Amino acid sequence: MRNRHRRWSLHSNCKQWYFFMLKNDSHSQTDVNWRIMIVEDDERLSALTKDYLESNGMKVTVEGDGSRAIERIKSEQPDLVVLDLMLPGEDGLAVCRLVRPYYKGPILMLTARTEDLDQVLGLEMGADDYVAKPVRPRVLLARIRALLRRVHDLPNEEKQEMPSSSRLTFGNLVVDSSMREAWLAGESIDLTSAEFDLLWLLSSNAGRILTREEIFNQLRGIEYDGQDRSIDVRVSRIRPKVGDDPMNPRRIKTVRSKGYLFVKEL
Repeated sequence: MRNRHRRWSLHSNCKQWYFFMLKNDSHSQTDVNWRIMIVEDDERLSALTKDYLESNGMKVTVEGDGSRAIERIKSEQPDLVVLDLMLPGEDGLAVCRLVRPYYKGPILMLTARTEDLDQVLGLEMGADDYVAKPVRPRVLLARIRALLRRVHDLPNEEKQEMPSSSRLTFGNLVVDSSMREAWLAGESIDLTSAEFDLLWLLSSNAGRILTREEIFNQLRGIEYDGQDRSIDVRVSRIRPKVGDDPMNPRRIKTVRSKGYLFVKEL
């Protein structure tokens, strides 16, 4: 209960600064009409965020109740969900966990800067990325665009770096970038968009150690700060899905003090 009150206090302290940034942040780019759902119970904050994203060419809907958000996300299937943690009804973590079997699009979670546990839990529940509050509107927009580009169409320069084949096979494991799907022993693997991105990055570099710095730069477009655990959490979620033993992994190996290695042949 103490943590909940502390988070509300931090959230309240961030509001005025965030409102100011939303009103005064300049923007010049416009986007395809991506359908974004904001799940946020603060009406003024969600309205300002909605206006900002719509001014950049996005179609935005807002939901302030976690329980209703679950049904709306499942039925409306937006291109991306911006999900706050503190909500009436079901909280953000529960919303993320309950919609994941029915929704494959990106979920961008908003967390309090000091709550590292919330960030880890959000990723474990299936969030694709998180932004710590308070966040500059341009940063939020950039993270939304980055997630949508990864799920839909990559820039040409990124495509040129990919292997010539869009389908990679490693024994009974198949990973297909054009379909954004993977199969183990002929059975489809349930992966979030962020999990697929990481699996494809690792598998398309099979036999080569990828540092956390490389992974962060490729997947999130930011430098690794040495503390963020999101990649580690995601690897731990992927391992059992691709038939790896989490306690003694043979497919995706952790290379101490370096990074991760996807093994070509077992």
